[in-house]
Amino acid sequence: MAEFHSETMSIIMVDDEPGTGPDLHRHPYEEVFVIVDGECTFTLGDETVVAQGGDVVVAPAGTPHGFKISGQGRCRSVHIHASPEFKTEWL
Repeated sequence: MAEFHSETMSIIMVDDEPGTGPDLHRHPYEEVFVIVDGECTFTLGDETVVAQGGDVVVAPAGTPHGFKISGQGRCRSVHIHASPEFKTEWL
């Protein structure tokens, strides 16, 4: 996992195995997920979204969300936090 922080955003690059991913949490800012390849199943509030390579998923500020890598192989993704530092409330 690689991380980048600037004055306006934080970026995490993820490359991981099926079954992994963060539990339900929320941020006081928007988070954007860019799925490079593989498959992830997201929980966004009351909604379930299956995303695959090339898809973009947005978790609005304050929305409980989490995901698990759900495909047959690894998933690579880029997670963009609209904040210069991570602010996470685990639910």
